[in-house]
Amino acid sequence: MNLSPTLNEERILLHRGYTRLAGLDEAGRGAWAGPVSAAAVMLPVTDPLLPERLRGVRDSKLCTPRQRDLLYEQVCQVALSWSVALIPALRIDDIGIVAATREAMQEAVSQLDPPPHALLIDALSLPSIDLPQRSLNKGDVTCLSIAAASIVAKVTRDRWMIAAGQAYPRYGFAKHKGYGTQHHWHALQEMGPLDLHRWYFAPVSATAERMGIDSPRLQRRAK
Repeated sequence: MNLSPTLNEERILLHRGYTRLAGLDEAGRGAWAGPVSAAAVMLPVTDPLLPERLRGVRDSKLCTPRQRDLLYEQVCQVALSWSVALIPALRIDDIGIVAATREAMQEAVSQLDPPPHALLIDALSLPSIDLPQRSLNKGDVTCLSIAAASIVAKVTRDRWMIAAGQAYPRYGFAKHKGYGTQHHWHALQEMGPLDLHRWYFAPVSATAERMGIDSPRLQRRAK
């Protein structure tokens, strides 16, 4: 199986006259804690040397942390423009993870300079953005622009979670990045949830209720 993304999707849009193309992807959508991150990356897709300049760039989930850090620097150096937006746990609790992911993507697109002509998005559409766009299932695997965005989104969020781990070392955020590991579960049971947890997730809200923690966030979710 070929795990290297291509520029096939970008060429479709180039053929239609769109030259500034932004790839979008998210990180942290399924985590129990921390923000959801979205990156928008606009590559020089008309550069014939681009595949060589971004050799190794692929879906962030297929990379080691060390590889991601190196590829992050590579993408940021090559990109015409790139941006990242993070939506915190409190906002995720208020509007839900899909809406929060879209909000992060919209914010990331708005920060690109120059603005893109069209979007390539992993698995989502952005109805509020009046630009041509293609929503691609497994776009982070098949499309180079989206794969580049997946690297930037993942590294940015991981670094945020590592900083959170320094502030709350007993929770192990630097290791599990807020996802639902056994270590994270045991930390929740012992110490309870923090403000950076997503209280709408059942393991978090159930733990809070068991510990008698009365949170306005739980009350809002119940309405």
